[in-house]
Parts: sequence; C-alpha cells; structure tokens
Amino acid sequence: MSLDKATVARIARLARISLPEQDLEPMAAELSGILTWIEQLGEVDTDGVAPMTSVVGHALHHREDKVTDGDRRDDVLANAPESTDGYFVVPKVVE
Repeated sequence: MSLDKATVARIARLARISLPEQDLEPMAAELSGILTWIEQLGEVDTDGVAPMTSVVGHALHHREDKVTDGDRRDDVLANAPESTDGYFVVPKVVE
C-alpha cells in the first residue's frame, strides 16, 4: 500500500500531530514501508497454529484449597498502631 502526502497530512490532522510540510514526503515513504511489511505478514500461513498469549508456556500449579496459617488474629493485630475489639483502627477520612 502506498500513501501520498495528502493522506499522511490527513492522518496527522486526525491524530492531532503537528507535522511540518517538509516531513510529509519522508513520513509517507516510512508509513508505506510499514504497511507493506504488514501486508507481507498477512501472507503467512497460520492455519493450525494456536494463538499465543506468551512465548513461554505457563501452567498453573493446583493445590488443595485449605487454610494453612489461620487463627492468628492477635499476632497480626500486634503490629497495628491501634486496635479495638479485634479490628484495626484507622483515621476517619470522610466527614
């Protein structure tokens, strides 16, 4: 695909990018090259290729869902600057 100066100027205006007149021709050539490369990617046969979210395979490790370190409320609250009735006390932020 080939872009001309008028098309590049319109794209720049739509993107709210200030592009001086002398930069339109080089930008048109650069964008045309990028679009040509993208067209080449469209010619690659990807039938039978599974979509990837990462180049590294990830597997989630399954484990039994159980409490392993519970019933330590007093130990946790010992780190709080202030607590009342088993809860953290925090400054009021809404009047």
